[in-house]
Amino acid sequence: MAQKSDPNSKLIAENRRARFDYHIESDLEAGIILQGSEVKSLRAGGANIGESYASVEGGELWLINSYIAPYGQAKTWGHEERRHRKLLVSRKELARLWNATAREGMTIVPIKMYFNDRGIVKIKLGIAKGKKLADKRETSAKRDWDRQKQRLLKQNG
Repeated sequence: MAQKSDPNSKLIAENRRARFDYHIESDLEAGIILQGSEVKSLRAGGANIGESYASVEGGELWLINSYIAPYGQAKTWGHEERRHRKLLVSRKELARLWNATAREGMTIVPIKMYFNDRGIVKIKLGIAKGKKLADKRETSAKRDWDRQKQRLLKQNG
């Protein structure tokens, strides 16, 4: 039986550069606290998480430097585009994230933001370690080789 795709479940923003710049060790899903105008703007598709990161501050997890476009119809009661947004995770996950960033030198990077099947905004976070320049070159070379290999297989086969 084929699974129906829910119209509410859709990708809002994706940080494609994260996998190039970081070795992603593990990932987790978190909720995010938003204002009404922010949700309306996200439904219209105005978001960017490419330059953002998450940080544990004061016993809470915050999404920093994410961009949500202003919503045109919310003139007076609109939102600030690059404000810090609180992320919702369990205490156990928060302790694990704090341990990874404080002791192990990892970074919490947002990978994608999406509406789940209930229409609620979720964000997928990756616990990552930064890549060196040589690692980035290796990733790029591997991607180019895979692309070339596919072309050759398509051509000959």
